[in-house]
Amino acid sequence: MMRRGRPGLIGMAARTAVIAGTATAVSGAVAGHQADKRQTQAEADAYEQQQAAAQMAAQAAPAAAAPAQDELTAKLEQLASLHAQGILSDEEFASAKAKALGL
Repeated sequence: MMRRGRPGLIGMAARTAVIAGTATAVSGAVAGHQADKRQTQAEADAYEQQQAAAQMAAQAAPAAAAPAQDELTAKLEQLASLHAQGILSDEEFASAKAKALGL
């Protein structure tokens, strides 16, 4: 004979267990998806920061080379001036120029 009406204590406990298990599984899946999104976003942010740092370093390198180039040009002009005035001989000028150029 089948019972009609409200479920019994065991039926109620079984239904509660199923609902609780489903809720736990769903909340765990949602938390996992959120953690994946946060991880992906953190990796994207780190990549963007690396790219920005690399770009800034690339822009800074020519800027650092420019003062050295200006100093070299000034040194060569000074040597040429001394050579033109006759203070440096041809050999001294060639030697000093090679030294300034790092040859």
